[in-house]
Amino acid sequence: MLDQIKIVLVEPSHPGNIGGAARAMKTMGLSRLSLVNPQRFPDPQADWRAAGALDVLDTAEVVSDVAQSIADSHFVIGTSTRLRHVPWPVITPREIWNVLAQQPQSAQVAILFGREDSGLTNEELQRCQCHLQIPASPVYGSLNLAMAVQVVAYELFGGYDSRRQDQAPLYSKDSIDGVEHDGAEAEQAETDSPLGRRIWDKPPANQQQFEGVMQQLEETLYASGFVDPNYPGYTMTRLRRMFVRQQLDQTEVQILRGVLRRLSATKRT
Repeated sequence: MLDQIKIVLVEPSHPGNIGGAARAMKTMGLSRLSLVNPQRFPDPQADWRAAGALDVLDTAEVVSDVAQSIADSHFVIGTSTRLRHVPWPVITPREIWNVLAQQPQSAQVAILFGREDSGLTNEELQRCQCHLQIPASPVYGSLNLAMAVQVVAYELFGGYDSRRQDQAPLYSKDSIDGVEHDGAEAEQAETDSPLGRRIWDKPPANQQQFEGVMQQLEETLYASGFVDPNYPGYTMTRLRRMFVRQQLDQTEVQILRGVLRRLSATKRT
């Protein structure tokens, strides 16, 4: 599963951190690096810090925004050092593999690391299924960007290495292709994690599909008058958290979009 995990650096300001992150990734078996609007890349300092991981830099994708980077991802984790007004599910690096073990084996995963000076924005964090916080000293808990990538990459590799020999498959190929399970097969897809328990019988929705239904929901709520676009409060944030916590599959997204279309049509008639 390591080759399905993408490390995303959002607007990194120093090329040395990009190179250091690439080196941290390669030492732990990760190779997919995405750079969102980097200030300086390519850059000789990135190459120098990467040392033997130049191949990770050479294959890194460079995109203009977070939405583009995670569009095909099924599960997104955002690193954050502080609690938000509307709290999201939070895990530590040590819990990360138990959470990812709930995903189908074909799931694409993205882990977001924010700007060196300000981290991820609230909007970017709301695109994530959960937030990740690295425990640190209350006296001084500021980690360098590349160091933070190393901590997370270490736990990813450790979890993968310890489970690859003895972990039973979490789903059959038929389930991710959309073929129905019987009860016995579905039970094999069940596992525990800090975020609860999940059985996959349909492919998970990717971020592009999820954002589509959330935009349609927002438009419907505005048009109905349920939410005042001038004073929306935290209604959409809390609805987003509810659906993020559930992690919709593709069929659930299609059902919700059909319901919203019907409600909108009924209101117009």
